[in-house]
Amino acid sequence: MMRSQLLALLALRSSSLASGFTPARTSNAIHHALRTTSSSSSTNLAASTMKELAEGVLKNPKFPPEWPFSPTDFERQDESSDEIFYDQPRLVFHIDDAACGALTEYYAEHLKEGDDVLDICSSWVSHYPKDFKGGNVVGLGMNDYELSQNKQLSSYVVRNLNEEPKFPFEDESFDKVTCVVSVDYLNQPKEIFEEIARVLRPGGECLISMSNRCFPTKAFKIWLQTNDLEHIFIVGSFFHYSGKFDPASCEDISPNPGRSDPMFIVKAAKKSD
Repeated sequence: MMRSQLLALLALRSSSLASGFTPARTSNAIHHALRTTSSSSSTNLAASTMKELAEGVLKNPKFPPEWPFSPTDFERQDESSDEIFYDQPRLVFHIDDAACGALTEYYAEHLKEGDDVLDICSSWVSHYPKDFKGGNVVGLGMNDYELSQNKQLSSYVVRNLNEEPKFPFEDESFDKVTCVVSVDYLNQPKEIFEEIARVLRPGGECLISMSNRCFPTKAFKIWLQTNDLEHIFIVGSFFHYSGKFDPASCEDISPNPGRSDPMFIVKAAKKSD
């Protein structure tokens, strides 16, 4: 099966999934398709093909005409208050060192000196370069102590976005919005992405970084039922259905495919008109 056919398979699966139809696990379908790929290209499958697949997901996505998700898609195993779960500080990295380094290098290329940045689902570290000289750099997160230890923030606000999805900031306040491996915990993503658009200046970018690690009891249901490629499609759809962003794209910046945590960036710029 040719690589273009694999992309078509993924697009078809992702559309059916987002529409509420859940066939057999996509990982099995993808693995079967990859096994039928010609042997001449099999040696580069793990790295180059996965990167091309990941970066191809949002090049011609087949989004349903209307918001396709149901409330049950965003249910979680643990529906107790997030204040309980995040009460104890966790001063740890949630991805491995190689993935952290890749994300920091990516930020070094995409964050400009003087940028006003909002880091949502923020914590004790934002993974920005040590020499980044931002303007107003604000953290929005759950744990007061963790946020107080983040030396790259100008200020921070403690807020449970699953209960209060509206951001406490003025319209068009930021040049960039970042979110590190946490989009899968936001159970009101439509409202959140509308808020991201509201606080971004025209042309400003939102950078959503994703890996394959999570707290499974707090990740929303559809995330746990899908794989890395489908996660890209899902987050791309969040941008799409807000109606406020240019088409989203994905960059696979995984540092050591198959040997360290993957790292994907799904990003979009706020429409200028």
